[in-house]
Amino acid sequence: MAGPWRRLGSAAAAASCTKAASWRRRRRLDTWGGSFLRYCSENVGLQEKSPDPQEVFEVANINKFVTEERIVLPRKKTWDKLAVLQALASTVHRDPTASQSVFQDDPYLIPRTSTEFRLFFMSKESGENAAKYIVNKHPIFFEKDIAEPHIPCLMPENLELQLEEVTEAALKERIQLRKVKAAVDMYDQLQQAGTSVSLETSNSLLDLLCFYGDREPVQDTHSAGNGESEEQEEGMEARKQRGSMWRTSDIACVKWSEKNNAERVFSLMPEKNAHSYCTMIRGMVKHRAHSKAFDMYTDLLNNGLKGDVYTFNALVLSAVEVKDKYVERWDLVEGLLKEMAQQNVQPNLLTFNSVLKALRQCGSLGRSMALQTLSEMSALRIEPSLATYDHLLGVFYKSAISASGPTDIIYEVMDEIEGKNFHPQDPADDNFFSNAMRICLDIKDVQLAYRLHRVVETGENWKMMGDMYQQSSYCGRFLHLLCMMEHLDVALKWYKELVPSMLYPNSEGMLGLLRALDAASRLDMIPQIWKAFSTMNDGIYLGGLAKFKTQVAFADCAADVHEVQERSRVPLEWTATSLGNCVLLFARAGRTQKAWSMLQLFKKHNRVPSDVVMNEVLNCIKQSNDPDQALNLVTLAADFSLQSTSRLAERVQKEFQLSEEQRNTLDDLLAVSSHSSE
Repeated sequence: MAGPWRRLGSAAAAASCTKAASWRRRRRLDTWGGSFLRYCSENVGLQEKSPDPQEVFEVANINKFVTEERIVLPRKKTWDKLAVLQALASTVHRDPTASQSVFQDDPYLIPRTSTEFRLFFMSKESGENAAKYIVNKHPIFFEKDIAEPHIPCLMPENLELQLEEVTEAALKERIQLRKVKAAVDMYDQLQQAGTSVSLETSNSLLDLLCFYGDREPVQDTHSAGNGESEEQEEGMEARKQRGSMWRTSDIACVKWSEKNNAERVFSLMPEKNAHSYCTMIRGMVKHRAHSKAFDMYTDLLNNGLKGDVYTFNALVLSAVEVKDKYVERWDLVEGLLKEMAQQNVQPNLLTFNSVLKALRQCGSLGRSMALQTLSEMSALRIEPSLATYDHLLGVFYKSAISASGPTDIIYEVMDEIEGKNFHPQDPADDNFFSNAMRICLDIKDVQLAYRLHRVVETGENWKMMGDMYQQSSYCGRFLHLLCMMEHLDVALKWYKELVPSMLYPNSEGMLGLLRALDAASRLDMIPQIWKAFSTMNDGIYLGGLAKFKTQVAFADCAADVHEVQERSRVPLEWTATSLGNCVLLFARAGRTQKAWSMLQLFKKHNRVPSDVVMNEVLNCIKQSNDPDQALNLVTLAADFSLQSTSRLAERVQKEFQLSEEQRNTLDDLLAVSSHSSE
């Protein structure tokens, strides 16, 4: 029975497949035919065959179970000009094995240490500024535009004056081109000619003078007088003392001079409005004339005018400069906030950030007032920025007492910022991540550091880390904390992730990693990171190596460092400490000849070895049982006039089997040593 049923089923299946194939072919023909009919001429006749009733019935039954798919065309979308570049950028990720892209133009200038990183970074920026100066100084040599499409920022700026006659239009041109001295000269000529200058143009001139402190913009500061150069050097020196890496593009901190052109133009203006007074106030605050700024604000009020929100923000920052006591500073800030309310001036984010920044210099009073400030921000529905949280942490965590201060605020801040995307709203936003990681390091909370790093990796928050120096500071603190608190394998994983793409470790960072290796008894992993060690021109690492247990492997490292320094284009200036560390490593590893050759470098570089170094070398010589070498060591100690010469001679007499001639030589050395000491 199975055979007939199988054959019958097969026949039915074949018939069904044939009909289905016929229906599919007919459906395609109908579709193509329908499209064809819509576009054909009416004169063209088509022969149609009468459909089979049985096929029509089968097709109708099939259509009951088939759903026709429709293609919906999207509406036209206008793409952003950077959409393609953004899409391509999203496919590219940071390569942890490569150096930062800013250094990849010239392989010779790829830094290997934190010192070279700072040097090369500043050199590169200085070169860019020099190139901009040449392009703008001689634009006729750079008129050919080869970029497609046109990129205006790459073309030289047109800084040539077109209007020479004494008119207000010529004054506007000089203001637009930021020609400070030329604009002042034109204004004086207009005043001498009796030509009135409109209030709008006068205010624009005030804006220029107050912003640049009555001096030419930064690109022309190299040709300024000696007095201005001295002030620039003072500003740079102050920035170095704060511990941050200055950039050549930074505008020097210029003081507000007495009776400058800004004050003179302001006094000559026949008509002044609120914009005139506010510009003067902000210029005085910017250039550290804080007392004058408050005097100008008093004149503003006496003339029945109102300040804007930016003027109040500047005055809040100046409050801590004109008052000495914490209570007086806060009273002045609170008074300014009340006057803002009376004048119906709506505070913005920068207002509250200025208040919090001022509270950082109000001692313990700032802690209670900072929380009230945050409550006021919440009531006004102003979303905090990263600078807000940075100032808040600065109020509660001082750099020297972070570990002993309250530690709850940073956890609350972390709860607030987790999972959020931030964008620049305040110039101080880029300080948050580095300072927050410093607090994590001070309180030694590695889990909090992980949470902070997840915030950095959220969205495009990594762009808020600041310049390369701040990024390096953040990563260095993160790695240092991991080396102290985490398992060695985890620390090494992060080391490979951060170095060299984001961090060029310094002496402290590398010594921290060495301590982690020693604590985990994993000194066998030194070769994996020795490549980084061997390229660092810092003899302090040898001191770190000399403090650990296993000396043979570290002696190899010291030999590599010595070889690298000998052929380096910038040879290391050997100190007594670095030479002594090398000798200790070779002596403890039993490499007598290497230790002896390093001892000879003491004379070459006019250095004196320590007693510890001489004793370790004698221990090494004792292992090889070489009396002649021991006598040479005592002779070397006598040449250096070391106080330990007599003790070394006594050890040689007790620990070595000396011939009569060697004993006589040793006695002579002792006599010479005792005579020189007397």
